Amino acid sequence: MLALEPQAMTLELDELWSFVLKKTEQAWVWIALCRATRQVVAYEVGDRSEATCRKLWEKIPASYRAAHCYTDFWAAYQQVIPEEQHTACGKDSGATAHVERWNNTLRQRLARFVRKSLSFSKSWFMHEACLRLFLHRYNLDQALILS
Repeated sequence: MLALEPQAMTLELDELWSFVLKKTEQAWVWIALCRATRQVVAYEVGDRSEATCRKLWEKIPASYRAAHCYTDFWAAYQQVIPEEQHTACGKDSGATAHVERWNNTLRQRLARFVRKSLSFSKSWFMHEACLRLFLHRYNLDQALILS
């Protein structure tokens, strides 16, 4: 992984909706993406609550916790991320373009994350296992691009 100075680190955080077994079983995937390396530094699967956002924040490695974070206007981010490190902005600003692009990549490559699909996860275990495998491969590819 590319070594970065703390002041150069910027994270983009976002969440995307998916489901397990049926659409009423919502599974929100929360992502923290490093802008410089385009690697996912942390993720959490759960609901769209402050508690899940807090779990994501706690999973972010300590070396990235000092980074400035860009998010959408979802209230959970404002309650969890320290105010001096957080900027909430709309999609039109481009400040979260990389994580939004990552969401599209996930949906393109794994059918179970498409909103309207015949492919879906039948268990929470397989839903997260497929996500974890995808993240591992994606981060490996990004590391190879940087080297």
